[in-house]
Amino acid sequence: MSRADTIRFRHNQAILVAAVIATIGALPLAAARWYLLPVLLVPLTVAIWAWRSGTDADPRELRLRALAGRRRIPWEQVVELAADPRGRAVVRLADGQHLPLPAVRGVDLPRLISITGQSLPEAH
Repeated sequence: MSRADTIRFRHNQAILVAAVIATIGALPLAAARWYLLPVLLVPLTVAIWAWRSGTDADPRELRLRALAGRRRIPWEQVVELAADPRGRAVVRLADGQHLPLPAVRGVDLPRLISITGQSLPEAH
């Protein structure tokens, strides 16, 4: 598959910028006492999460990336794509699992479905 066949969904990069600024702001606090050093872990973790997490889709599969792992889901296992009450996209699998799609909103679902080659049903 080429890169042109892949749709990538990522979180807004403003989160990453805010985490970097928070890390810089936390440096004086962390440097004041050795036991305050773990304060730096919070903005660093948020920065890594914002940089890494998201959803990639191509005609073969979905790839979900989180802070500490990733998961590949072939389209054959997908039963339903829907939005939850908060507007986030969720996938329901053949085994009954419901998984949130990182960085995908409900309004992004038509774009996500288009990569599969399927079409949306006509609205009446």
